[in-house]
Amino acid sequence: MLAESIAHQVPVEPSSGDTVLSRTHARRLREMYRSAGWPCCDAIEIDLLAVGLLERTRSALGHETLRVTDRGIAHIADSLVLNRAALSAHEALVERVAREMTRAGRIAWRTLSLRARLAGANEGDPHRWCIARPDVFSIRNTSVEAYAQPIVHEIKVRRSDLMADLKKPDKRAAYLDLGGECWYVLGCDARGRPIGSADEIPVECGVLMLEGERLVVARAAVHRSQARIPFAVWMALAKAQPVAGFEEDLQVLLTDCAMPSSIC
Repeated sequence: MLAESIAHQVPVEPSSGDTVLSRTHARRLREMYRSAGWPCCDAIEIDLLAVGLLERTRSALGHETLRVTDRGIAHIADSLVLNRAALSAHEALVERVAREMTRAGRIAWRTLSLRARLAGANEGDPHRWCIARPDVFSIRNTSVEAYAQPIVHEIKVRRSDLMADLKKPDKRAAYLDLGGECWYVLGCDARGRPIGSADEIPVECGVLMLEGERLVVARAAVHRSQARIPFAVWMALAKAQPVAGFEEDLQVLLTDCAMPSSIC
């Protein structure tokens, strides 16, 4: 039995120094909570042991494992609250941008998985393929492919996420392959300050800034002439549910008005 296999627990006193815990520490805690507790013996675990969020346990056979303490459980709960808050802010801004696209007469989709083509790693190498997941992908409301003008919007509400994203040139190249325009939409932090500036975004991408309740163009995107939209992308759009547009809302109102007065 588990209780019999644990001979004793070795408590770890919190360190007197200040250890700054990051999202990596919180993620490791969650992984340890779901696992059997086998140690990785790295700097992340040393930090967590030092502040008392992890503790060492030893079985009767002498095998040492790690266990999340009560303080560690509380830290996991706090990190999940912050993650959910950030996710809610991200989802709200994604919905805002998607609705703005429909208001502009476009058809918009959220969180699609689209196959994009990348240049070879070296000159002369064959093209590479990857799966891109833009936050918002939209095309003009037209049946003429040459006029579709696909646009990609990537939404960021955390500066750390923005900085990490800017270090991924392949991801940006995939967005540029899918859309004639690529935009970064930058939200605000908890104090209402923008999480970044237009100068930090590559010049081939446009920048939208959230200012209060408005989306303001900080820099227009470079419009690229788009070749034919690949068949695989058309199929992905056909299978996915687009964001409900204003025409659908108006149609509901017209249907209600057309009902007999005795029913209304």
